[in-house]
Amino acid sequence: MRFGVVGKVVKWPPAMDWLSGYGGKDATSDGIAAVIVTIMLIPQSLAYALLAGLPPQVGLYASILPLVAYALFGSSRALAVGPVAVVSLLTAASVSKVAEPGSPEYLAAAMILAALSGIVLVIMGLLRLGWIANLLSHPVVSGFITASGILIAASQLKHVLGVELHGHNLVDIMHSLVPRLDKINGPTVIIGVGAIAFLFWVRSRLKPLLQRTGLSPFLVDMLTKAGPVMAVIVTTLAVYGLDLKQQGVAIVGAIPGGLPEIQVPPAHAEFWRKLFPAAVLISLIGFVESISVAQTLAAKRRQRVNANRELTGLGAANLASAFSGGFPVTGGFSRSVVNFDAGAVTPMAGVFTAVGIALTALFLTPLFQYLPKATLAATIIVAVLSLVDLGEIRRTWRYSKTDFTAMALTIAVVLGVGVEAGVLTGVLASIALFLWRTSAPHVAVVGQVPGTEHFRNVLRHDVMCSKKVLSVRVDESLYFANARNLEDRIYDDVLMRPTVEHVVLMGSAINQIDASALESLESLNQRLHDAGVTLHLSEVKGPVMDRLRQSHFPEELTGQFFLSQFAAMKTLDPDCAQRALQPDQK
Repeated sequence: MRFGVVGKVVKWPPAMDWLSGYGGKDATSDGIAAVIVTIMLIPQSLAYALLAGLPPQVGLYASILPLVAYALFGSSRALAVGPVAVVSLLTAASVSKVAEPGSPEYLAAAMILAALSGIVLVIMGLLRLGWIANLLSHPVVSGFITASGILIAASQLKHVLGVELHGHNLVDIMHSLVPRLDKINGPTVIIGVGAIAFLFWVRSRLKPLLQRTGLSPFLVDMLTKAGPVMAVIVTTLAVYGLDLKQQGVAIVGAIPGGLPEIQVPPAHAEFWRKLFPAAVLISLIGFVESISVAQTLAAKRRQRVNANRELTGLGAANLASAFSGGFPVTGGFSRSVVNFDAGAVTPMAGVFTAVGIALTALFLTPLFQYLPKATLAATIIVAVLSLVDLGEIRRTWRYSKTDFTAMALTIAVVLGVGVEAGVLTGVLASIALFLWRTSAPHVAVVGQVPGTEHFRNVLRHDVMCSKKVLSVRVDESLYFANARNLEDRIYDDVLMRPTVEHVVLMGSAINQIDASALESLESLNQRLHDAGVTLHLSEVKGPVMDRLRQSHFPEELTGQFFLSQFAAMKTLDPDCAQRALQPDQK
């Protein structure tokens, strides 16, 4: 269907953009990519359900209809949607506050959380709030992901060691581990540590080894991505053949076969109310992770990702997960990169992947009965430790101590308190540091560069200055937090220069002047006038000037607006301007 919106034809559903020209060549590429992603996604889906505190089949359910929904409404052609580590951790932290893990209410709460996340994302998309991801600065997101990776890995130690651990932060997990060290299960440790070592070896060494054998690139990719599947097969056979369940090795157990039933999330008013804040947080975190991956992959093919459509697509995926017995999902980094590298050209690769997961849910679930939980934990640990970026922490420290402060606070609170508090701390720290940094903007007295019409900072360049004219450049937009500071700074500079008759405020770096800043400019204009000094503005940007014209300031200004700083100097002190243009003349 097509709809005319403000003279523009919009296709509906959005998938018509790529479905209209879909052909056999595209289907072949997408099918190959889907095979590789399916192999990777099966153990991941089971593992992330385990991380979220849910039955393993729920991970499969969350990897079927959500992929189809995103394909219909999303904008990225390479993004692979499904359960991811960070969102699964957030799900466990949120749902465990309202229901007991393992209970029917826990699953119901997870479905409600997915539905709420979907509703929030769809509303954000309809309101065109794609810009909201900017509330989380890169250092905060990087710090959150690094801390979450460490926290998720620590949370899986209970499965690798075969002991019961509790807590949603690193302090509580380690505190519960110490008294249980004597209860560690030996066979479980062998399986878990062995699987971790094998998966790390697969990631770093297997591909170069296979390439030297002369195998085709496609087969090399298939075998490399099948590393987790090999770990699942070998450890499952070991548990079954050696009867390790009798020795205390925890297994997944019987997994119900079949496709998920379409059902409406329970109308549990208390759950809906209590989980709403968590849903907003999960929506924001999931969107930030998803859009960053989607934009990175789109740039490699000179494609474009629409942030508002991404919100709608992810919202549809979460609603589909909620109505099919799943939990919150988003675009995953590792599987999206695999999907891209495997040659996926359209979202149909996600639909094909959904078919593969559906076939697994229908026919292959009995094969996972003896799968040790330690293997799934190993899969999670290896996946999330790749998210830990200590190099980014060092780079942020060297570049910006304020950004490092926000990053460090985020990491500390995530590890010490929990993921929800960590994200909130990061956002608040970013806003507070922004206000602190911009409340004292860089203000430079400038002079004319000899032989040119350019003006530069007197502290950095050899320039010529006028005794009659004080030229000031402020390198920040003017708003409530910094306006009074600038007013006092300029007035103090004038008091220290008794020969000054004019002040010219350069507006080349000012992108906005809010109502508080306008009031400060009016006050500065009056204070300077009372001191016998005239205030002028130069190089004011068009949009800023348009706003100023809506006020009385242009009429009340004692001086003039100049197109350039040189024009101001040429008018107010022509002798100085001329000497600067011809510095070699006596």
